[in-house]
Amino acid sequence: MKIVRWKPILVCFLLCMTEVIGCGGNKEEASEYYIFYMNKEKTKTVAVGYEPKETGAKAMIKEFLKILFQDTDDPDYRKPVPKDVKVEAWKFKDGQLYLYFNSAYGEMDNIEEVLCRSAIVRTLIQVEDVECISFYIGDTPLVDDDGTPVGLMTADSFIENPGEQINTIQTANITLYFSNQAGDGLVQEIQEIHYNSNISLEKLVMEQLLKGPVGKKGRSAIPDGTKLVGVSVLDGTCFVNLSEGFLNQNYEITEPVVIYSIVNSLAELPNINKVHISVNGDSNLAYREKMELGTMYERNLDYMDGKAQKKDKKNKKEKKK
Repeated sequence: MKIVRWKPILVCFLLCMTEVIGCGGNKEEASEYYIFYMNKEKTKTVAVGYEPKETGAKAMIKEFLKILFQDTDDPDYRKPVPKDVKVEAWKFKDGQLYLYFNSAYGEMDNIEEVLCRSAIVRTLIQVEDVECISFYIGDTPLVDDDGTPVGLMTADSFIENPGEQINTIQTANITLYFSNQAGDGLVQEIQEIHYNSNISLEKLVMEQLLKGPVGKKGRSAIPDGTKLVGVSVLDGTCFVNLSEGFLNQNYEITEPVVIYSIVNSLAELPNINKVHISVNGDSNLAYREKMELGTMYERNLDYMDGKAQKKDKKNKKEKKK
C-alpha cells in the first residue's frame, strides 16, 4: 500500500484562496454551513453554502460525507474526492472523528491530496461537537514525507493566505528547550526554520524537538524512538499524543527535563498556556512513575541550565542543616 507523503519544503502547493459561493453558484451572503469542493482546475477549494437536512453529530457527519463523495452538476467546481477513493469506515468519539480510507487515497498526487484533505476536514469540522479529525489509510495513520503522522487536524490546520498561493514557504524563529549535556537542566535554542504554511506551529515545534538541537550545548530530551502521533490546540491547551517510544527509559536525563522540554517549547507559542501529554491517547500514566501525564503542565523555567543545579545545591545545604 502506498502511503501519502508530501514534502513540506521542496513541494510548493499552488493553492488559491478559497472562493465562497452560494448553493446556486452565485456569490451571496454567508451560509451557516458550507461544503468544500475543488475547482475544475484542481488549484483551489470552493466553499458552497449548504443547508443540512439532518441534525445531531453522527447524522450530519454521514450526510456531509455522502455529499463530499457525490458528483456535482456545476461546471465551475467538482467533488473534492477522486472516484476511486472511499471511506471504508469512520468513528466519532469524545470530539474526535476518525476517517479510514482505502488504499486509493495514497495514489493522489501531493497537490490533489492536500486539497482533498482540506475540503474534507473543513467541511466536517463544522459539525457541532467535532473538535478534530484524524486520517488513516487502512489502519495506518496518514504520514508526511518524513514518515511523521499528520495527526489531529482542525480548520486551522489549513492556513489560507491572500493571493495565488495559500500553502507557501514561510520563515519563522521558534524557541525550543533541549536538555543540557549533563541531562539535569534545560538549554534554550532559537531556530530559524523554513516551513510550509500548511503545517501548524505546534506540530512544527514538536517535529523540531524530535529532530534535536542544532547547536552543541544541548541534546534531545525526548527518548529515542518517540514519534508524534498527533498534536492539537483547544482553548489554550495543547494536547500532545506521542508513541510508546516516549516511555523508553533514558536515566541520563531527569524526568522534569524531559517533560518541560516539551511544555516550555510549546508554551512559547502565543496560543498555548498549558500542555497535556499522552502516549497513544492514554494519559493515565506516570512518566518513570514520578510525573503524571494527565497533569495540565504550565511553563516552568526552574529547570534551566545552571538554575536547576543551584536549586539542587540549596536543597542539599538545607537538608544538612
